Amino acid sequence: MMDALRKEEDYFTYADYCTWNDDKRWELIDGSAYLMSPAPAWSHQEVSGNLFLQIANFLKGKQCKVFAAPFDVRLNAETRDDTVLQPDIVVICDRSKLLGTGCIGAPDMVVEIISPGTARRDRSEKFMLYQRSGVREYWIVDSDTKTLQAHVLENGRYFVTSYTEADNAPVHVLEGCIINLADVFDEQ
Repeated sequence: MMDALRKEEDYFTYADYCTWNDDKRWELIDGSAYLMSPAPAWSHQEVSGNLFLQIANFLKGKQCKVFAAPFDVRLNAETRDDTVLQPDIVVICDRSKLLGTGCIGAPDMVVEIISPGTARRDRSEKFMLYQRSGVREYWIVDSDTKTLQAHVLENGRYFVTSYTEADNAPVHVLEGCIINLADVFDEQ
């Protein structure tokens, strides 16, 4: 029934997704199911943890919340409900979007830490989905090159700023939050 990357060529919704008991993690993009990689490399996990820690510390006592994968982001739950993603990190400021194991609608910020198996999808399909859904800020982090592409939504389109490990990157959706990228990429 399953190959290495996708469930059979059927159309799936979140209701289907909730019934899968195969101990694997899946994402849905416009009704197509994609198998997520097994546990990511330690460098991916370390970058994710370091970035999460900085954002979480900044958000202590504030309205917005930060969550790490696994966390279901149902981008079109009010319509077809056929797109469910599990970004590495999400920031949500509207708590009414929080439901069950994730959120309904666009988070304020999404962070994807790319790996060789996900880079193309993160930079193309997910980029377009997040932009179309109104995710206000989308970060693509590359732990191998120690770089960050920060995409900020303006008038329905993303505008990118690139950073290296020597930079401090502002989080535009969190006024006053500055991420020290040397600390994010530390110990690699």
